[in-house]
Amino acid sequence: MNRLLRRRAARRTAPYRLPLRGRLTLMTTSVFVVLGSGLLVLNWLSSRQLMEENRSLLIPAEDLTTPLPATGIPEPGPSPAPLPPESMQAAVTTPSEAFEDFQGRILDDLLVRSLLLLAVFTALAALLAWWAGRRSLHRLTQVTSTARRIGTGSTLDERLDLSGPHDEVRELGDTFDAMLDRLDRSFTAQRHFTAHASHELRTPLTLQRTALEIPLAQGRVPDDLKPALHRALDANARSQRLIDALLTLARGESEHLTPHPADLADGARSAQEDLAEEARTAEVRVTARLSPAPVAGDPSLLRHITLNLLANAVRHNHPGGTATTATGTHGDRAFVEVTNTGPVLDPGDVPALFEPFRRGPTQHGKSLGLGLAVVSAITLTHHGELTATPRPGGGLTVRVELPRRPGDAAADGPDGS
Repeated sequence: MNRLLRRRAARRTAPYRLPLRGRLTLMTTSVFVVLGSGLLVLNWLSSRQLMEENRSLLIPAEDLTTPLPATGIPEPGPSPAPLPPESMQAAVTTPSEAFEDFQGRILDDLLVRSLLLLAVFTALAALLAWWAGRRSLHRLTQVTSTARRIGTGSTLDERLDLSGPHDEVRELGDTFDAMLDRLDRSFTAQRHFTAHASHELRTPLTLQRTALEIPLAQGRVPDDLKPALHRALDANARSQRLIDALLTLARGESEHLTPHPADLADGARSAQEDLAEEARTAEVRVTARLSPAPVAGDPSLLRHITLNLLANAVRHNHPGGTATTATGTHGDRAFVEVTNTGPVLDPGDVPALFEPFRRGPTQHGKSLGLGLAVVSAITLTHHGELTATPRPGGGLTVRVELPRRPGDAAADGPDGS
């Protein structure tokens, strides 16, 4: 949960970057422009050099100094009529000068046309690079979309199972499938161990509680030993609550849940009734603003969301504080939100509160450090989203949003904005 919240915050603050397809297109087009420009320059220089080397073939050496009209290279046929003396200086040029003018016009025209062709072929290269990048990365896009779908789901049953040639993308997909197999086996073994161990521990704890309660009920315990037996009973009850919390956590992380219609508002009312006595003892005033919040999931697990959030709000509070529960809908989501007063929290410390056996700054004997971890596990299993925000004056606001029950057309609640 800690890494998930940090990753989301980093994603929101990260600068925008071109996608891989865009970067490949830009790189390919840049390489084409550089190489094309180099080829253009070499072609222009080569043309100039060839024309210089073959000047003698175009103009005989004996004609290099023969005056010619300003039109350039002499044409075959009879000599033109002599020009008036006053225009002779402007109208007469040598074959060498005429060739220089001819060469300049040809090279300038060659440069302009080459630049136009380079621009046209650069655009074509960019389009072809974009198409080739899209075609080449299509299978990689399939890997990404499938991996995202598996990562946001509650099961690890799905696999990429890529087909096609045995290339780098196929190798990446096979490696990812092998990693999913190992994770699936590891998580399944961990959940089974937690559930089995919790079940096995219930029996000895029940026997211990019975062995302690019977002598106390029959009055066969000396007065000086009664405090010790009551402490043992409290420790036994604490262990029982811990086992129940571990079982709930294991069920919350389970990947085999059968969804049933449920309403987060019903769970909030039940949680408020269960914690009424504890809230009175802690001198915490509990209020509620409940609107229908229909969802689909495991009703018993969904009830633990509000129960654990409200228990956390009461136990990590101060005398005279408040705890408020709100439920409703917003768009295609149903939500439950619990706000409480209490100690001032550093925003950087909030993600750690959702890790197992992590307690807040106020330590209470009834706090096991599993409540928020259970809420996080159940939320993820039901494809929901959990956010926690410290209140400026102290305390915490925790909001859980779950997909609204399919087919439900209820209007948004008053607190859905």
